Parts: sequence; C-alpha cells; structure tokens
Amino acid sequence: MSVVRGLQLALSDAHLNADLLLPDGAKGLVVFVHGSGSGRLSPRNQKVARYFAERGLGALLFDLLSEAEQRLDAVTCELRFDIPLLTERLLEVIDWLQRHSELARLRIGLFGASTGAAAALIAEAQCPQRVHALVSRGGRTDLAGQAVAQVRAPTLQIVGGQDIAVLHLNREVSARLQCEQRLQVVAGATHLFVEPGALEEVARLAADWFQRYLAPEIGS
Repeated sequence: MSVVRGLQLALSDAHLNADLLLPDGAKGLVVFVHGSGSGRLSPRNQKVARYFAERGLGALLFDLLSEAEQRLDAVTCELRFDIPLLTERLLEVIDWLQRHSELARLRIGLFGASTGAAAALIAEAQCPQRVHALVSRGGRTDLAGQAVAQVRAPTLQIVGGQDIAVLHLNREVSARLQCEQRLQVVAGATHLFVEPGALEEVARLAADWFQRYLAPEIGS
C-alpha cells in the first residue's frame, strides 16, 4: 500500500513542492525530472508514478521551478530550457534525499522527460555514486552535451517510433554513451505517447529497468 504525501523541499534558492509515493517495502526510489512546461501534477507523470508504486517502486515528483518561476516561465518559456538551473535543482534534491532518514536507504533512479532528461544525465555524471539507474522518456538527452560520455549508470532511452526528430537525436546519444544502455522504440507512438497503450508500455519498460538496477544488493 502507498500513500501520496505532500512535501516542500527547501533548497538553497527556492522552495519546491513535491509529492512522494512510497509503497511498503519499496525496492528503490524513482525521482521524476519533468520536461518543458510540465510539472509534478502532469497526468502522465502521475499515472506512471502510480504504476511504479504498484510495482514496489517509490516515486518522488517535484516541481523543478518555484511557483513564482513557473508564472514567469509560462510567459517567457525561458527557464524550462535552462539546463544548468534544472540540473542544480536536481542535484540539491538528491542531496536532500540523502539527508532524509526514511529515504536515504533507497537506491535512486532518475526518470527524465524532454529537457529534464538532459538534466538527469548531467546530474548522474556529477554524482555517479548516488544514482543507480536512468530512464529517458522522449528525452532531449542530446542537450546533456559532453556529460553523455561520463554517464555510468545503466541508461534506458524510450522514444516513440513516430517522434522522428527525437528518435534521431536519441540514436546519436546511444552511440556516445559509455555505460550499459538500451534504446527502446515504442512503435507508432508520438512524442507524448498519447496513443492507446503507449504510455502503459513506457511505464512497463521503465519499471522493468528500475526494478533490475535499483534492487538492493544481497547483504546490503
């Protein structure tokens, strides 16, 4: 059984709203790193988080931008593409989790979408000892730049077969990754995976990946 708990994450430069789903005996914790113009209340993210909880995985959904920043970004669209800002926020959230007595024991996975996927890759490259698995959903992993070659956590890129531009970019990133990795194409799906069954397939693939790599080591 899992219950949604509202949290507020006090970071160095902002207070961010968050939701935590933590099933009994969680096998790991997946941190959602949403993409352009999205947030913790995205119906897609909420649906996937609930599925993860059913599979025994905790899920943390948080807003990368403060409420004031969200209002500004809704007009200018500038902050959602500020990869260094998003990465710094994510790194601080990872630090926050390490200080949380209830959550520090759980292995962390990052589930990035769109620009959030780039922030996830860069964050892992900067603190590889804290991130144990990465999944990108329609992610702009190419925006991680030189950090791509420094990623060490097992990385799964999931992209729609009809999302031609992002599929091309993900293939280029796949060729540059030096870690265990896979590029999974969901046939017939577009960028937001709105086609019948497409998002469910994303959730299943991601949960399989996280369960494989976030499970505690024997004896730990």
